[in-house]
Amino acid sequence: MRPVRIVHLGLGGFFRAHQAWYTGAVSDDWGIAAFSGRSSALASALMAHGCRYTLVVRGPSTDEPQVQEALVAAYPGGDAETWRSLVASPAVAVITVTMTEAAYAPGGVVADRLVSGLAARRLAGSGPLAVVPCDNLPGNGTVTARIVHDLAARLDPALDEWITDNVSFVTTMVDRITPSSADPLTVITEPWTEWVLSGTFPAGRPPWERAGARFADDVVPYETRKLLLLNGGHSLLAYGGSALGHETVADAVADPLCRAWLTSWWDEACRHVPLPGSELTAYRSALLSRFANPRIRHTLAQIAADGSQKIPIRILPVLRGERAAGRVPAGAARIVAAWIAHLRGAGAPIADAGARPYIDRADSARDVLALLAPDLADDTELIKAIETAELH
Repeated sequence: MRPVRIVHLGLGGFFRAHQAWYTGAVSDDWGIAAFSGRSSALASALMAHGCRYTLVVRGPSTDEPQVQEALVAAYPGGDAETWRSLVASPAVAVITVTMTEAAYAPGGVVADRLVSGLAARRLAGSGPLAVVPCDNLPGNGTVTARIVHDLAARLDPALDEWITDNVSFVTTMVDRITPSSADPLTVITEPWTEWVLSGTFPAGRPPWERAGARFADDVVPYETRKLLLLNGGHSLLAYGGSALGHETVADAVADPLCRAWLTSWWDEACRHVPLPGSELTAYRSALLSRFANPRIRHTLAQIAADGSQKIPIRILPVLRGERAAGRVPAGAARIVAAWIAHLRGAGAPIADAGARPYIDRADSARDVLALLAPDLADDTELIKAIETAELH
């Protein structure tokens, strides 16, 4: 069995199709022990089968099943004792995290688990390591460092100082469409995969570049491209497409109206991505092919969840950038309008713990905008664009 050298928080399908796949593809010397967010059922199912699972790489016409073996142990998120013990192990060099955007709230689960584990590592005298968040947050390494330091400083200033001296926080961009699966031993994913990382690994790392990962001085251009074009496009289809009766990304992108909406959004968003135009054109073309893959059943309801956390990250940068340039962004306004319609009951069901304040104001686009982006609350042109956006 591979030795445990990576501890992971978040046992879902994306982790098993992405970080675990990269690790298994490049080395037999790096085993991963992973913890679920809350549920114990997935961890139990995986442990009962030796933590082996099948990754099905699903192209437009064929499947490529791959048995994955980098994961060597799986535990329920509530097993705090094992979490602290593993993070404290001198053999462990990397902690990776794949939860949700909401989990990075100050004092939330990511900060709590990391500080708890790092405190145990300090007491054990086990030396430095790297923390590698892999969620769709701008500057996810910086965000993680901030919430960890904030919590550690409140609990124990000496621990906070130790973290400063011994823990690196790596910023990443991750990209691989991975729909949810009812089978805990099977993960469905697309052929495309991308991973860009920036940061140091004081205790070493797997040679992920052998599987195509890239190490860059600046992740921001790639992160911005993905958040705005892929994730922002997903949000558009999730709210606008589901309101038209579509169930999956492939269904929605086959609709000429949704496709036209995507074009409008991408034209605006590309003005705010610091990459060459030719690269953005190629990425847009690849996205259309990826979205249209009829054999990847990526449901709009899954994407629509937690919009109150996603919209500020995926849409507001373009909204603000376009207004600063004196333009009224029809594409961005349409996404906000489609989300407001979602809050009113259109399309996919609401699955968003942070939505209540917005639902209470959903009768007024102005009131929703005042909560979502107070700096834009008095922008009458923008409010009109949201109120009159074409949604059918």
